[in-house]
Amino acid sequence: MFRKNSATEPVYAVYNSIVAQSRQPVFYADWGVPDTVTGRFDMISLHMALLFRRLRQEPGGAKQFSQAVFDLFFKDMDRSLREMGAGDMGVPKKIQKMGNIFFGLLAALNEALDRGDPEALATVISRNIFDGADSPDVRALAAYVLEHDAALAAQPAQAIMGGNVHFEAVA
Repeated sequence: MFRKNSATEPVYAVYNSIVAQSRQPVFYADWGVPDTVTGRFDMISLHMALLFRRLRQEPGGAKQFSQAVFDLFFKDMDRSLREMGAGDMGVPKKIQKMGNIFFGLLAALNEALDRGDPEALATVISRNIFDGADSPDVRALAAYVLEHDAALAAQPAQAIMGGNVHFEAVA
């Protein structure tokens, strides 16, 4: 796995919390998120985007912390692709494509949430998670995103950067 030290321990803790939350069965079994490599990547990306939104305006190392979580995310994706048998030559291109997908989601999510536009948010969720389909599942995930964006905003940035990020249980 990856090497940890006291400086990176909070980064690993936050990333592990994001991955654990992204693996909640309700997303896949109840809300129709595809239980595939792509669907799991999409859910981790969604939670990463929520974290980045929370820390984007914070001073005091938030940008460096976000970058460290991002780097760990893509190091993990690289490792996963290689474990699944992706050839060494193809991995960098796949990682670059994944990065572009992530940043596209982040930009669209920020725009919809900054405007307080639930319809735009549902469109972002539909396009990025459900291949453009609209359904009650899209609405459920959009409501979840709104709820968790607000919940993360209430968490102190210093606590998050100390490795303590909390996601509410999904009902």
